[in-house]
Amino acid sequence: MALPALAPEFYKAMINLDAAARRRLDPALIELVKIRTSQINHCAFCITMYTRDARTEGESEERIYLLNAWEESPTYFTAKEQAALALTEAVTVLTDGFVPDAVYDRAARHFEAAELAQLVSLIITINAWNRISVTTRMSPGNPPSEEL
Repeated sequence: MALPALAPEFYKAMINLDAAARRRLDPALIELVKIRTSQINHCAFCITMYTRDARTEGESEERIYLLNAWEESPTYFTAKEQAALALTEAVTVLTDGFVPDAVYDRAARHFEAAELAQLVSLIITINAWNRISVTTRMSPGNPPSEEL
């Protein structure tokens, strides 16, 4: 499905939402959140794209490989990154219908209010991109400009 051609206003709005959600957040943190969200959502297209982006931003192979097990690898991720990843998982999965207070409070201890709002916006936006990619059957190797 060529989403940009078939729903151009929506696609343009998603591009703008994505740009707004990234503002004032650490580029390395952005990539970790995007990869982890995509792992949870089983979006192979996004995992491929975002790990490539993370490498371009200077992320280490070791941290990328350990991201799926970040809780078992605490020495590889800062306390702030761990708080962001916990919030990422809670917002993405919503198994209990809400984000647990402890998870939100943990993130709030590491992020100023405006930065936390940006992080939540980023998590919501990448979840939307994952759902678009999975729904439209994107897979690694498909060019995004034609297939999304």
